[in-house]
Amino acid sequence: MKWKLTGRYLLSVVLIVVIVIIMNIFVLIWLNIQQLKLNAPLLHSEDNSAVSFVRSFAGQIRVSPSGISMTDQGKAELQNKQAWLQVLDEDGKVLYGYDVPEKAKTKYTPMDIIQTYKYVEEETLSTVFIGEKAGADYRYSYLIGTKDRNLQRYVVTYDYRVIGRTIRLGILVVIAVDGFVALCIAYIFSKRLTRPLHALINGIKQLAHKNYHVYYESKGVYKEVFHNINVLSQNLQAGEQERKKLDQMKEEWIGNISHDIKTPLASIQGYAEMMKDKDYQFSIEEMREYAEIIESKSLYLRDVIEDLNLSTRLKNKKMMLNKKNVNIVGLVRNIVIDTLNDARYANRNIDFHCSNEVINIDVDGILIRRAVSNLIYNAIVHNDEQVAIQVGVKKSGLDVWICVQDNGKGIREDELERIFDRYYRGTNTGELHKGSGLGMAITHDIVKAHGGDVSVTSELHQGTRIEIRLPIFFKEERNS
Repeated sequence: MKWKLTGRYLLSVVLIVVIVIIMNIFVLIWLNIQQLKLNAPLLHSEDNSAVSFVRSFAGQIRVSPSGISMTDQGKAELQNKQAWLQVLDEDGKVLYGYDVPEKAKTKYTPMDIIQTYKYVEEETLSTVFIGEKAGADYRYSYLIGTKDRNLQRYVVTYDYRVIGRTIRLGILVVIAVDGFVALCIAYIFSKRLTRPLHALINGIKQLAHKNYHVYYESKGVYKEVFHNINVLSQNLQAGEQERKKLDQMKEEWIGNISHDIKTPLASIQGYAEMMKDKDYQFSIEEMREYAEIIESKSLYLRDVIEDLNLSTRLKNKKMMLNKKNVNIVGLVRNIVIDTLNDARYANRNIDFHCSNEVINIDVDGILIRRAVSNLIYNAIVHNDEQVAIQVGVKKSGLDVWICVQDNGKGIREDELERIFDRYYRGTNTGELHKGSGLGMAITHDIVKAHGGDVSVTSELHQGTRIEIRLPIFFKEERNS
């Protein structure tokens, strides 16, 4: 995987370098062509070309019956260009000279003239140019030599075939060298680019293998990616800790619920065995008493199983709300009355108050009744008999608020954060507390299913206040 990633970066960088090289070649060719066009007039300019100067110098040479001479202007021009002059007849004999070096020849053979033109004269250390002066019936040759080191002539002899082979070889060498250099540069840059990716890949592998202690310094091109990896690692660590805590709570809850189920099952089994034993003769009153105990324990087991079923359905959002327009004030008032009519809670101090006698809202009455009952039930079982419980209903804007408040023991801050968690039981549970331990979680899920929310505030030894907010207008989201 690492080499594949490096190879891709390598290929991309090499392609970029090659493209840039090709573009540079075309640009250089175009610039050279433009430069040649610009310099062409200068190369052929009469003022700047040494050859043009030599050819035009024939006008400064005078041929007369008395001999050969040169104008003063010609002498000035030769002095200005650090040049000397020799005029030859057709046999190569020097007829006239001006400022000629001491070692210059006085007679030139055709071969001497060719050598003098092609190469720098060793005797005179001059670059020599040849011109021709035409007389009336005679033609003269003249040599103009210059000692100016800035003016040089090179005679090159070449074969087009050799030049072609040399150019092709040079192109291949240049391409090979450029390719090697590009490959080296691309490899260096690709390694620098892919090194962070290798670290990212390794970090993701660590996370995949549940090693969540991954941290990278956020810098470079992949700064945001490293930051997100760090955030993901922290979230996974927090999730793992939460999962372990939840697993521990589940184990504790399973132990508690198992104990709560075993106790009524033991009673049911014990009384059933006694009733079927032929050695015992029970009266009708005793049989009814045992049957009542069995019924009570069975109802308790049924409630526990229903809690488990309801909690699972709410958690998985499989519960379809059976909404009807109900008077929420009357619904909550009836819950308070039914609680007080229960012989177990007849001596409890529960007050009810409302802002309006009629507040209509579309809810699932059975589920809302269950949610509010759970709150009242928890206020009872977690406190002493002397505790006062206030239950209220009010309308505020487009929301309905249901409040259950007590002045009892209160809830510790560390427990307050987990009061609506599944499988959680508080430490202030009284003797009356029996059940699945899912009551508050069920209340929370019921309210959420209606588009509302539940909030709780509590102060230790001062009391607890739990509020349910239900929107009057809420369209249920149905899951397919």
